[in-house]
Amino acid sequence: MIIHITRRETFNAAHRMYREEWSAEKNEEIFGKCANPNWHGHNYNLFVTVKGEVSYTNGYLIDLKQLKAIIQENAIEKLDHKNLNLDVDFMQGKMATTELLCMEIFNQLKTPIEINKGVFLHSVRLYETENNSAEYFGG
Repeated sequence: MIIHITRRETFNAAHRMYREEWSAEKNEEIFGKCANPNWHGHNYNLFVTVKGEVSYTNGYLIDLKQLKAIIQENAIEKLDHKNLNLDVDFMQGKMATTELLCMEIFNQLKTPIEINKGVFLHSVRLYETENNSAEYFGG
């Protein structure tokens, strides 16, 4: 029987949505306040869901301390109190939208999580605000 386990982590980050090849006016028209040349930030909530079969030896799918450490090392430490456009290697050359950030976090976590035999990354859900989120199941 397959079970899903979710771990929540948080981080704060700044970003700006803009395209260099567009004028300031077009960027503002398309991205609104998110094109602010002085950046803006969010308090993100990240939910990482893994799935697999529970081990009857230890009673769980994965040690949640281990899952937390994987998320911290491969995502949170790279993102927390950073500028997504300038400081985050896996976001270089990409628009810093919630959608793309969610997909890239998934890509950062998949291999380190799935090294654990029988544990699979099911989804990453990223809340930019309490009203806006993206969820990615891989692809």
